[in-house]
Amino acid sequence: MNYREFIADKTRGCAVVAHRGIWRNAPENSLIAIQRAIDAGCDVVEIDIRRSADGGLFLLHDETLERMTGLGQPPEALSSQDLSVLRLRDRDGGEGNGSTLEKLPSLVEVFDLTRGRIFVHLDVKEREVIPDVIALAKDMRVAHQVDVWASLKTEKDLGWIRDTIMPHEILFLAKTRLNVPGAATQLSLLEDLSPSVCEIYFDRVEELAALKNLTRNTGMALWVNTLDSVACAGFTDERALADPDAVWGRLIDAGISVIQSDEAPALKSYLAARRT
Repeated sequence: MNYREFIADKTRGCAVVAHRGIWRNAPENSLIAIQRAIDAGCDVVEIDIRRSADGGLFLLHDETLERMTGLGQPPEALSSQDLSVLRLRDRDGGEGNGSTLEKLPSLVEVFDLTRGRIFVHLDVKEREVIPDVIALAKDMRVAHQVDVWASLKTEKDLGWIRDTIMPHEILFLAKTRLNVPGAATQLSLLEDLSPSVCEIYFDRVEELAALKNLTRNTGMALWVNTLDSVACAGFTDERALADPDAVWGRLIDAGISVIQSDEAPALKSYLAARRT
């Protein structure tokens, strides 16, 4: 089954997305964190991508290497060779986490590791890098198991997405906000594009009702992050660990079928218990 078919499958349960891999006992965005997401049976692993000075693609969230390697430079200033030997700090980095033997991985290494084993959400930090990411995925024959996202706020965004992403077999993830002044415009653009999946932001879970007709008519799946730093309406991982029914359960009952979490193993355990 490819990623698009998986997302469209109405018989599946809620999909679990491991944010930057399972990194509580491994560096985020590392090969071992991704392997642990595979071993845990997660459906999708999210990774962050930036480009080197010579065009190589590497995993890194921040604008500089400081937090994860201690090197205060942007990855765009270093060659692929220089980046490939950098050792990652443990967990989510920072001075409080020591250096590990894990190296900053390239996207090539990730595609080799994940091929046929897990779907991959590619958070490409600079939009102009997306065509290179798509080209690599196609060259390595993994385009059917990855997704990319881009802002969908204006007609210009819509045109760029249609020209740059939609002609390829890669799944596109829209990001739409119901809690901003331009929400009506974003909803109109979302309806026009009708992607397979949408990452949705809201202030009240009741706002999801605005998407009922669209999801029913198009089959579009809804994706929500419960990451503590970006969660909507207090639906956080921290709260979910204390009361999963009040967070993960309520979201699923409201129509969410993809949840991205920093607590993927706990989410999987909850979903298994919920099915019994």
